[in-house]
Amino acid sequence: MVTEDTSCCRCCCSFIFTLGLTALFLWLNLKTNNPTCSIENFDVFVLNKTAPNFIIKNNHTIRYDLKLNNKNNKDKGIYYDTLNLTFYHKPNTSLITLGNATFDPFYQGHEKSTHRINTLDARGVKWENATAVTAKFRVELNTSVRFKIVFWKTKRRRLELGADLEVNDQGSLVKKKKKGVKLTSGATNNKGCYFELLPYLSVFILFCFW
Repeated sequence: MVTEDTSCCRCCCSFIFTLGLTALFLWLNLKTNNPTCSIENFDVFVLNKTAPNFIIKNNHTIRYDLKLNNKNNKDKGIYYDTLNLTFYHKPNTSLITLGNATFDPFYQGHEKSTHRINTLDARGVKWENATAVTAKFRVELNTSVRFKIVFWKTKRRRLELGADLEVNDQGSLVKKKKKGVKLTSGATNNKGCYFELLPYLSVFILFCFW
């Protein structure tokens, strides 16, 4: 025989279990991931030792292809603030600044990728000292992003990434398995992300079970 207390206990347990599943589902669906940033191509024409000398001697142009990929966010777009790139030459343990690039703010849809292709003129560098089979460089990226989740935007999240690059004797980027070089950060991904969304999560749960 089921008593009133037993029935009430079952209802409470069922409510708590359903509430927990709902919270978990929303938690997972509100999760945001930083975009994947990579250098797909990096061509230093003056280092192309296979080309005729008269063609490359005075060509100090560096051409690069930055790829920004939002593949890890389902149904979440990304608003980028002004995006800054800085390139360095690494002839030894020191860094020599080659140049900077700035790209205007833009929006990227969910599961979309975009490229920022540009050139810089690296005059003043003593390229004749780059006698090794591979030359080393570094790129650093700085921007802030906000994520669009349904009808609201998250707070800005600072994005500071970097990567070391190697260029072969043809002046082209050295790749592994034909993939670009991914820019990484020492910071923990998604730090503080969930706490930012907790107010929305709480309101939604209370509305569902009111």
